[in-house]
Amino acid sequence: MSKRKSLPLSVTHEIRDNCLCLHTHRAARSLARHFDTALAPLDLTHGQFSLLVSLNRSIAPTVGAVAAVLAMDRTTLTANLKPLERRGLVKVAVDQCDMRSRLLLLTTAGKRLLANAVPIWRRAHRDVERRFAKSDRHAMRAGLLALSGIGYRAD
Repeated sequence: MSKRKSLPLSVTHEIRDNCLCLHTHRAARSLARHFDTALAPLDLTHGQFSLLVSLNRSIAPTVGAVAAVLAMDRTTLTANLKPLERRGLVKVAVDQCDMRSRLLLLTTAGKRLLANAVPIWRRAHRDVERRFAKSDRHAMRAGLLALSGIGYRAD
């Protein structure tokens, strides 16, 4: 059995103060709480809101396309769709062009809820953006997009 060597406290401080992953996770959790609180009166989480927004397209997207936009695997997306389906906000349909594919449709109730949620999201978003200078906002958004490697374009 080998002796375990302890890391010096200075390494802990180095990681605490410099780790981009740690700071990104902390910021994401804080933002999630902020938006979850704002959207709570509609019984929506920020994740559900983002999922509904990703379905607001002129042509129904496939599960794979939405998973790519939201940077999640299909299994996680499917699990996240279930409560929205139960509430009648989303419908999953077979793609008639490819019977193996599933299309995700925003129902009338889903569109109505999304329309009610957008002004709440806008207020919550403005609250967050006010914490940053305009140039910082643009740099932060560009940096996050560069890190994600994903450029989103709605149809």
